[in-house]
Amino acid sequence: MTGPHDREAMLAALTRALPYIRLYKGRLFVIKLCGAMGDDPDALRRLAEQAGILREFGIRLIIVHGGGPQATRLAERLGIENRFVRGRRVTSPPMLEALVMALNGTVNTAVLSACRSAGLAAVGLSGLDAGLLEARARPPVVVGSDEGSSTVDYGEVGDIHSVDPTVLDRLMAAGFIPVVSPLAADESGRLLNVNADTVASRIAVALQADKLIFLTDTPGLLEDQHDQGSMISYTDLTGLASMEARGVLDGGMKPKMSAAQIALSSGVKRVHVVGFEARAGLLAEVFTNEGAGTLIVRDISELTPGEQQADAALRHGAPP
Repeated sequence: MTGPHDREAMLAALTRALPYIRLYKGRLFVIKLCGAMGDDPDALRRLAEQAGILREFGIRLIIVHGGGPQATRLAERLGIENRFVRGRRVTSPPMLEALVMALNGTVNTAVLSACRSAGLAAVGLSGLDAGLLEARARPPVVVGSDEGSSTVDYGEVGDIHSVDPTVLDRLMAAGFIPVVSPLAADESGRLLNVNADTVASRIAVALQADKLIFLTDTPGLLEDQHDQGSMISYTDLTGLASMEARGVLDGGMKPKMSAAQIALSSGVKRVHVVGFEARAGLLAEVFTNEGAGTLIVRDISELTPGEQQADAALRHGAPP
């Protein structure tokens, strides 16, 4: 039994959330999962439970996941070299095989299993299905260092050339949640590994999603990577540029913020960075002014007064 104070708190929370529920009914959110979530059944279960609530409120969802940690471990077990240049994976043909097994096998199945346990109708697919993603092989690039520059061939890595969201539209119209792994192919059918943050961003742009949400292993964007209390409540494209210039964005956050910049510049209204370990962080970020992570918009003037008042001490991603 709940007491009167519990009931009052629940009613107050629902009352505060009601404007957002009305606003987002029928809208689309693209949710990108970080690699660490693929190893955490409890985190996937919490995600599925929160996704179920969003669905009950009429919100359409697409889930995109990576699988870097899982592919790295699998490659080690198979005796395949794991090679990275400036934080980006070099994908040899054997490494691509490990990625296929990890992405379309281990991680995609884990997400689908969590959705099944929560009673959600989810369908797993990759960028190859029904021509969802067409990519082009990335040409060798010149990489500079203190010792000089060198040419790096990233191997079976692709950059997205086009997105055909027809299969996603049809799945969502039929009541399913698409769960997408970041594999793609070129026009000849050559299989390519694509950055999952980029995949989420390009899908969000193609379908003009209202929100692109990154669930990460940090609570949000941090001014100091060693201080969890330095989270920035909200910022905009100018703030992101300032953070990058100050060296605030660490290696793992850089591709996410590059994807966020593309999404916001191409019509997606809101990008969120939320820690996946928060028990109801996704719901708090979506349905409260205070949020649970970092909200990013194209320009700070687009924030509502309530959003701007959520944490008046931290603005624009500027240094304290």
